[in-house]
Amino acid sequence: MLTEQKYPNRTVRSIYLKISDMAVMLGISATQLREDIADKSTEVSRRYHRGKAASRVKLLHQEMQLAYVGSPLALENTRNNLLDMEDDE
Repeated sequence: MLTEQKYPNRTVRSIYLKISDMAVMLGISATQLREDIADKSTEVSRRYHRGKAASRVKLLHQEMQLAYVGSPLALENTRNNLLDMEDDE
């Protein structure tokens, strides 16, 4: 199991770096890192998912800004994001 201290910093966790690339940086197998991330009880899993969610928030915010200024694709994506949000309630 990967220790919390060895887990990559927030920047690495929040740029959608592939797990296999993170594993190379950490010097562990990608399989081990995937297992640690899959175990929801670990701090590694919590940090990974928080970093990923934080990046998604930034991207959604940026997409909303583009929708406000009239980007057709951003408007469509924002509408779909709202539907996804409602489906998840």
